[in-house]
Amino acid sequence: MQGNITAALRRFPSHRRAIEQRAAFDDSFSSLCEDLAEAEDALKTWEVSQWPKREERCAELRELVDGLAAELASALSAD
Repeated sequence: MQGNITAALRRFPSHRRAIEQRAAFDDSFSSLCEDLAEAEDALKTWEVSQWPKREERCAELRELVDGLAAELASALSAD
């Protein structure tokens, strides 16, 4: 299964081949890539929001994005 790996490829361009191969055969890795893409999309949406709790949500999402990126980096370094 290869889902949305765009965010992972953008964040780790030197690991393109490893990301593509692993996402094609490792559902957990593919899900992690999709989670990163969804979190980045949500962050972009909240960054332009006018909602009063915008800053709070953006901070939460930045933390989530950073955590997911760290998980991906760890998975890629294990290869």
